[in-house]
Amino acid sequence: MQNYLRLLRLDKPIGTLLLLWPTWWALWIAYHGMPSFGVLFAFSAGVFLTRSAGCAINDYADRGFDGLVDRTAARPLATGSIKPKMALVVTGVLSLCAFIIAWYLLKPQTLLWSIPALFIFISYPFSKRFFPLPQLYLGVAFSFGILMAFIEHQGDLPLVAWLLFSANLFWVLAYDTIYALVDLPDDLNIGIKTSAITFGRYVIEIIMSCYLVFWILLVMVGAICGFSWLYFCGLVLILYLIYQVYQQIKTRERNRCFKAFLYNNRLGYWIFILIVLSYWKL
Repeated sequence: MQNYLRLLRLDKPIGTLLLLWPTWWALWIAYHGMPSFGVLFAFSAGVFLTRSAGCAINDYADRGFDGLVDRTAARPLATGSIKPKMALVVTGVLSLCAFIIAWYLLKPQTLLWSIPALFIFISYPFSKRFFPLPQLYLGVAFSFGILMAFIEHQGDLPLVAWLLFSANLFWVLAYDTIYALVDLPDDLNIGIKTSAITFGRYVIEIIMSCYLVFWILLVMVGAICGFSWLYFCGLVLILYLIYQVYQQIKTRERNRCFKAFLYNNRLGYWIFILIVLSYWKL
């Protein structure tokens, strides 16, 4: 059982949280405040289940590589603790559970959007074989919940939905490139593709540029939504947190880069708090 818990990364919830925060941003904005309990449960459970399914299929896809990387050498499929076919079974079961929850609690139009979202999420691990920016592919997967939140409530995608989608896309590209820096030496030896490798000597500059675009888009989201001064003052704090990330990654040390990656959880929940407080102020 412990091996299966590790397969689903239940001991490392950071990935679930980084997927959950932007989904909640979108739900609060789409509903102009807190959504109904059923919708909130459906999206939150969907985040947990799809991320867990994504971890299982990721380990299946990387089972031949994980044993060659220090950080992933102890994963259950790499050590043989779990058979590859069982990872596929787990992926299928979790995906089916997510689909059933969406079927019961969400509108048919939203359910249709969940199908390509799940496909992108599950196919992401295989993109590292041929796509030079797999982190960008992951950004699309991690941003699909934003679009679904607006489809569920409004039935269409207003400008603010696309701005929030784009903001999260740049955020994911930034923090997952930092994550890729942790494994950079191993990835170079293995031969898989990552944005950290593709960006080369300019990787730090590009990461920080992505953060800047992310921050500017958040300003635009606040302006369109008519958020209070509290939100815009809070974005100064977000800018400071981004600077703290830069302080960690500027030397490219693996341990500091990993800490900087984890630090992004703070960005996520502070932005969520600012959005919630803005609606309370309104």
